[in-house]
Amino acid sequence: MVCDRCQMIVRQQLENLGFAVKQVALGHAEIAPEPGDEQMQLISAALKVPGFELINKETDKTVEAIKNAVIELVHHSDLSELNISFSDLIAKRIGKDYAYLSRLFSSAQDTTIERFIIEQKVEKIKELMEYGELNLNEIAYQMGYSSSAHLSTQFKSVTGITPSQFKASEKKGRKAIDKI
Repeated sequence: MVCDRCQMIVRQQLENLGFAVKQVALGHAEIAPEPGDEQMQLISAALKVPGFELINKETDKTVEAIKNAVIELVHHSDLSELNISFSDLIAKRIGKDYAYLSRLFSSAQDTTIERFIIEQKVEKIKELMEYGELNLNEIAYQMGYSSSAHLSTQFKSVTGITPSQFKASEKKGRKAIDKI
């Protein structure tokens, strides 16, 4: 669940099944009463209808927690004010050693955490360029890049085009956050 609408849909599905929903957050829902195995199957089936799935394995939960931490940082924070590395922030949020998290993420996702961060940043950059309120230097600063040249290099490595080519194109080709 990466947006408010997703959280609202999950809440509605759980309430429709008769659960009291205490909280729905990124990748997490607290409900009462505690569901049994049969109820978990009902919840799983109800969430599949709108395209969600339950995550039960501990490794899957950890990978999802990493993704949620990155998405929250990239899409809902001002990275220019970030005075700590992504790796330190992720390790602190998850409460586990970053080397372990990195190996786990890579084996489960066939990509690295670093690459996932870059892809998320590129999608945020696309969004900011479409708004047209900031120039490339301002976007680079806001996204925590040392320069617009560094931003452009990463942008081109992910998209195959430069930021100016993206801005000039009519078909923008943005991806949904949860599809990265």
